Amino acid sequence: MCQIAGLLGTRVSEKVGGAEGTKHDDDFTEMEKKVDTTSRAVMDIMTKTTEYLQPNPASRAKMTMINSMSKMRGQEKGLGYIQTETVLGESMQKFGRELGEESNFGLALIDAGESMRELGEVKDALDMEVKQNFLDPLQTLHDKDLKEIAHHLKKLEGRRLDFDYKKKRQGKVTDDEIKQALEKFDDTKEIAELSMFNLLEIYCLPVGLSTKYLYS
Repeated sequence: MCQIAGLLGTRVSEKVGGAEGTKHDDDFTEMEKKVDTTSRAVMDIMTKTTEYLQPNPASRAKMTMINSMSKMRGQEKGLGYIQTETVLGESMQKFGRELGEESNFGLALIDAGESMRELGEVKDALDMEVKQNFLDPLQTLHDKDLKEIAHHLKKLEGRRLDFDYKKKRQGKVTDDEIKQALEKFDDTKEIAELSMFNLLEIYCLPVGLSTKYLYS
């Protein structure tokens, strides 16, 4: 309990009193900034891509709900909504059939309806391509890699506060305890650094190639 109070005191003294804590090197700090930017970009781009694929808010909400339920059940579903072109095409063909072949308007509706249905199929194919090759990788990036990095960074901050707290209590805390705190801090920093490097240099590459492929 006393150590937790000490860690909180260390954090408060840094925030309020301007006390100097252990600093990360410039490369690490720069990677942190890039990871933060990547995280914000992923959320914003996923949202805006979904809006692009399905501009209608009600249909978008339905699509999100269906996809979330499928994910909870471990199922792989399609897009979860019907294209507006398909709905219009089916309506045209329905009334065209009711009017019958003797009606010029009815025949025109059937032909136009078929064209709208085909357009809906094309949009379905495009949407599925974007979802599978762009949105799904981004979702995995957000749900797995970015959350894992956030966990490592949070753990690192705790280890840093612990090391600074013990370092300031030198004389009351043994050298071995300070050494162990530093080793834990260094080990956690190495893990966080590697996870950020992998994200920025390795994982983001296939996502970038998918973006170029989809919009070329």
